[in-house]
Amino acid sequence: MKFGTSIHCMDGRIQEPIRKYLKDNYSITYVDTITEPGPCKILAEKVNVRVVNSILNKANISVQIHDSKLISISGHYDCAGNPSDEEIQKAQIKKSVEYLTNRYPNIEIIGLWIDKNWQVHRIPIITKT
Repeated sequence: MKFGTSIHCMDGRIQEPIRKYLKDNYSITYVDTITEPGPCKILAEKVNVRVVNSILNKANISVQIHDSKLISISGHYDCAGNPSDEEIQKAQIKKSVEYLTNRYPNIEIIGLWIDKNWQVHRIPIITKT
């Protein structure tokens, strides 16, 4: 039994594609889901501290209790909670990955983009050394 964690939008169109992608590509049995409208914007900007802390509290449960070894943060096409274009959302995802990597240094953190065809793409993140 292996857990992974997905922080993604509440939009139901993206939930199954993300779950399938994580299970197929990371040998995960269960995906803990943390949903908020536009979470990559929330974590990148960190303006709404209450919502940021809510996301982190849920991620802590997944990591500490379920022993999750992977956290994904995603954005998607046609997001009502974050109507920014693809490039802006991808930049937000990269900032979110950096933030989560600092919070969870022993966990693999990845960024995902879900396109207009509901296909999941991993966003390459260049880490600073």
